Parts: sequence; structure tokens; C-alpha cells
Amino acid sequence: MVLIRWAGLAFLAVNLAHATSGHLTSRAPSAENILAAAEALQGWYNPSKGLWDSTNWWNSANCLTVLANWALVDVSRSRQIDVPSIIANTFEKAQRDVLRVRKTIRESGLIESRYDLHANKRGFTEFLNEYYDDEGWWALALIRAWDVTRHGPYLDMAERIFRDMQGGVDDTCGGGIWWSKARDYKNAIANELYLSVAASLANRVPTREGEYVRIAADTWAWFKASGMINQDGLVNDGLDILPDGRCVNNGRPTWTYNQGVLLGGLVELAVATGNGSVLDQAVRTAKAALAALTDDEGILREATGCEPNCGADGSQFKGIFMRNLAYLQRAAPNDEFLVAILRNADAVWAKNRNEKNQFGISWSGPPEAGGGPNASTHSSALDVVVAARAVVEANGAVSNG
Repeated sequence: MVLIRWAGLAFLAVNLAHATSGHLTSRAPSAENILAAAEALQGWYNPSKGLWDSTNWWNSANCLTVLANWALVDVSRSRQIDVPSIIANTFEKAQRDVLRVRKTIRESGLIESRYDLHANKRGFTEFLNEYYDDEGWWALALIRAWDVTRHGPYLDMAERIFRDMQGGVDDTCGGGIWWSKARDYKNAIANELYLSVAASLANRVPTREGEYVRIAADTWAWFKASGMINQDGLVNDGLDILPDGRCVNNGRPTWTYNQGVLLGGLVELAVATGNGSVLDQAVRTAKAALAALTDDEGILREATGCEPNCGADGSQFKGIFMRNLAYLQRAAPNDEFLVAILRNADAVWAKNRNEKNQFGISWSGPPEAGGGPNASTHSSALDVVVAARAVVEANGAVSNG
């Protein structure tokens, strides 16, 4: 297997022609175009809050993550918007929001988040709130921020967040972490994030490597046996707890992000353990997702056909999948994954971009579908654009300048 190393990579403006069954030739968006898209994302950034307006708190963690990933692959251009300063400002101020989040799941399976003033003004201190998945997004964002800067407090905070997440694990359903501190739902995303954060910390905190590896390995063993991975290799949203205490797959949608976070978590676990066989499930799930969740042109669409009205949460999901597919592609190169990433990045740039270089929710366009673009739809699409640059470089393409 190939060991992932993000830090220190410099990305090149390249054209890539690669052989597939259809002899597809794809062009990754140029480095200058990605800079323009990153600048467009900052049009929503609110420096006084350290968050991106027009989207939710957890989505802002993903905005930060995509900027960090871009900084790792194009150091010089990312300096033009000073990504390390954005990271530092977000780290300081995003904890200060004095809000409480409440989430409900619609009949369609979509999550709806509502924010209101927090009674005790505690807000999101140390990036903690009522939902373990929100915490996990910030832990991963801060881990990636550390990859960019090597600034110790970011990794320390990620560890503190993880320690809070550990409090959500119990023996219900034989293990696993609850979605929220109300302990009313064990779902895929919280457990995938728990796995990914643990494995990521194992690869970055040598003094606690053994502990984090054990937690990540145990979480994966539980998740694999939990029933959330269906017969097609796709991950459904979570588990139903039956009156007799048994837990079964609830058959809720196979959201793109539920497929993606598993890929990234297993890549980090493979690096941490040196056991590349754990990537077998990642490859199976990635292939199943590309078969089931793309249109006739190979463009990713959200589960259940919610587009273009996937809500503030669902609009983030596809980029998370493509980000993690790129991690997998670098660990276990596969022409199918390379083609999918490049094809979707092509579509975003050619069909889903307005005159301000902003991206909407539908990657096949138009950018204004669903009332966008906003920081969520844009950062999600930016994820696949950045991913395209990453996989082109990893594929060994030749620079044209």
C-alpha cells in the first residue's frame, strides 16, 4: 500500500490523459482556477466569528478542511489568501459562538439543524456541543490544520475533542458511539468519524499511538459487524434498536458522506497498522457508491434524489465523499476512482460555476439550482476540485508549468 503524506506536497498545473476502457482524457482544473475558487469561498468568511456565513457550524469545519487540503498541495498559491492565518483565526473564534444546535431527521432521512442561543452562554467552547459528529468534523479539521502548520495547539485540541467523544461510547448495540449526548441514535457518521479521528491521531501522536490504534481497530471491528454496511457494500445511515435490545440496519439512505468518511478512516487505519487489507472494504464501498450514486454521465448525485433541495446539511455531503475518495486513490490507486474524481471536477468547473467562481449543489449545473450557491455548496464542490489536483499529482503526471 502507499503511505499517505499530505504535508509538503506542491501541486502542478497539469493535463492528464489516462487509459481506461473508454480512453477518457480529463483535465484537472488549473492551479490558478483553484485559487480563484478558494478566494470565492472566502467571500462568505466572517472573520469576527471565524466561521463561514450562509452555512452551519459543522459545515464550517469542512470549509476549513478543504482550505487546509489545498494548502498542503499548493503552498505558494494558498499563501495568497494566507490559509494559516485563516486557520488561526477560526481556531480562536469559532469556539465562541453562544449557540445550541438541535437536529431532527425528516421522513426522507435528511437532517435538519436548528441553532438558537445557548442558555448558559457556553456555546461551542473547545469545539464541543451536543452532537458527537459535529465534534468529529472539527477534530478532523484541526488535524488537517496541524498537517499544514505543525502548530501544536491544533493537535492538542483535536485530542481534547476526541476525549469528549469517547464519553459517547457504551455497550448498546454491542459498542459504538452515540450520535448525540441525548443517546437516542447510533448512526454511521458519528462512528465513522470516531474511527477516522482515532486512526488519524494514531498517525500523528507517537506517545499515544498504541492507544489510538487499539481504539480505531476496535471501532472498525464493531462497525463492520454492526449491520450498517448492507449487502451491496454501501453504508446505510444507522441502526434501529429493537425492543429485545438487538440492533439492525435501519435502511435509511446511503448518503454519499457515509460512504466517504469510511474510506478516509480505513486509509488512516491502514497507515497506522501497516495492514493494507483493511482497504478491501474501502475499495468495495467506493466502487459501490460510484455505481449507485452517480448519474448516466458519472456525476455524483446525493442519495434519494434530494438535489437540489438537500438542506444545509445534505449540501455538504458529496464533497466529503470525493475528498475521502482521493485519500483512497492515493493509498490504493484505481483507474475508476481517478476517472470519477476528474470527471466530477470537470463538471463542477464547466457546468456548475457562476460569474463569481461560486459553485452550486448540482455538479452538473446550473449553479443557482436550489437557491445557491452558498458556503456549503461551494466548499463541497471545491473539495472535488482540490481532490482532482491531488490525484493528478499522485498519478505521476508531467507538469506543463
